[in-house]
Amino acid sequence: MEADFVIVGAGSAGCAMAYRLSEAGASVLVIEHGGTDAGPFIQMPAALSYPMNMARYDWGYRSEPEPHLGNRELACPRGKVIGGSSSINGMVYVRGHAMDYDHWSESGARGWSYADVLPYFQRMESWHDGGHGGDPSWRGTDGPLHVTRGTRENPLHAAFVDAGRQAGYQVTDDYNGGQQEGFGPMEQTVWKGRRWSAANAYLKPALKRDNCDLVRGLVTRVIIEDGRATGVELAGRGPIKARREVILAASSINSPKILMLSGIGPAAHLAEHGIPLIADRPGVGANLQDHLEVYVQMAASQPITLYKYWSLLGKARVGAQWLLTGKGPGASNQFESAAFIRSRAGVKYPDIQYHFLPIAVRYDGQAAAEGHGFQAHVGPMRAKSRGRVRLRSGNAEDAPVIRFNYMSHPDDWTDFRACLRLTREIFAQEAFKPYVKHEIQPGAALQSDADLDGFIRDHAESAYHPCGTCRMGAATDPRSVVDPEGRVIGVDGLRVADSSVFPRITNGNLNGPSIMTGEKMADHVLGRDPLPKSNRRAWIHPDWQHAQR
Repeated sequence: MEADFVIVGAGSAGCAMAYRLSEAGASVLVIEHGGTDAGPFIQMPAALSYPMNMARYDWGYRSEPEPHLGNRELACPRGKVIGGSSSINGMVYVRGHAMDYDHWSESGARGWSYADVLPYFQRMESWHDGGHGGDPSWRGTDGPLHVTRGTRENPLHAAFVDAGRQAGYQVTDDYNGGQQEGFGPMEQTVWKGRRWSAANAYLKPALKRDNCDLVRGLVTRVIIEDGRATGVELAGRGPIKARREVILAASSINSPKILMLSGIGPAAHLAEHGIPLIADRPGVGANLQDHLEVYVQMAASQPITLYKYWSLLGKARVGAQWLLTGKGPGASNQFESAAFIRSRAGVKYPDIQYHFLPIAVRYDGQAAAEGHGFQAHVGPMRAKSRGRVRLRSGNAEDAPVIRFNYMSHPDDWTDFRACLRLTREIFAQEAFKPYVKHEIQPGAALQSDADLDGFIRDHAESAYHPCGTCRMGAATDPRSVVDPEGRVIGVDGLRVADSSVFPRITNGNLNGPSIMTGEKMADHVLGRDPLPKSNRRAWIHPDWQHAQR
């Protein structure tokens, strides 16, 4: 078995690359350890908590005990299915802020400024505003990825945006357009009532071409001969040859794992596991970042929340309506309002994100005991804590050692407390007066810094946005793993293209930036000139130095 390009991982970036490389006429083999995404648990948007908690679709990774979070082991789901994590995620679509990408460029990832990446976001999108505003000139209209907005029929979605306005914040009709900062509608990768994963958008169309194939299996290592990647080894299957390049798109957890199993990584760590050194790259597995969040939950004084569907009979009705018509509550992820705000004056662009949900429920599907309620998921966007991924052994079947080191920097506690206090202020606005009964969590009794720190320690959860473990930067920087074209430094014919290359985490959910990375890297692989730069300028609060809102 051989092809021009062997892509490891049929996730967000890998699917996009398979589509673009095969579109250009190259032969492509995509290797995915997981299986099919068929069935209602993945395709029905409102069922999002199911695939994320099913061993069939998820690698089931957990962090090591987190010393700053009471030694809790936090879940770190990664998609083990075609579409990767885009097939098990919450389907929230966020590009990130313009200044995120300008920071990438300034930190050594030349060619990845906002002006460089905006054209790729536009190329990949088919944007549908749903009558909720936005500027089409910032968006794409004929790309493979459908981006839509929910119906926002529940009055709580409008109350959340109105409360933000009443608290003095900006309102934005498109946080993926010219102005991220403010309160407004949230976008989702849902199309005609179905999850529009990278598998649906990119991989399935690519597989209809004669030059693109999917192989199921576990990659144990990259085969490197005389300093060049020539293929990969598949457990129980033997080698698969790449005539031109091997591309790792296996996630920010599995891409560094495969590099280390292949002899690329920190020399001393590889020696511990008896792995012959090919390239000493201390940055492999380092720079691990994530978004941490809590749910601020309010009990509702009116029975208008999604809790009315939470019985077995209610869920059956929602499922039946979705199966028969593709409509109803099952056709949305229910994250239909959002906000990006700044924690304090002097912060130039948003560092707090809100997902608003008209039910009080956890990602594992456990509803609040109090019945009708609603919640805001909130957390800092640019935590200073850094972790790392390491090998547990030299055996590819063993899960890696994941240490996020959450909340290890004192500034992260300051920022998180601000998140909680600002959220309480929003829920105290006039717009929520008809709907708020009382605060479920943290609970009104928790007010002091120590109280809030205790709540964060006990209740903060990952937002499932790990990234950064194969950092992209200047080839001369010892922390870099790949150069700005995704080429692994020190090995020919090998690239990484997924969220592991992010120098720093972007604002919001990472699915959109991961797909964009696959789109842009495909042009680098093909040796094409990048798309022409955009000259658009994103909105920055004119008095950001002195005003928080």
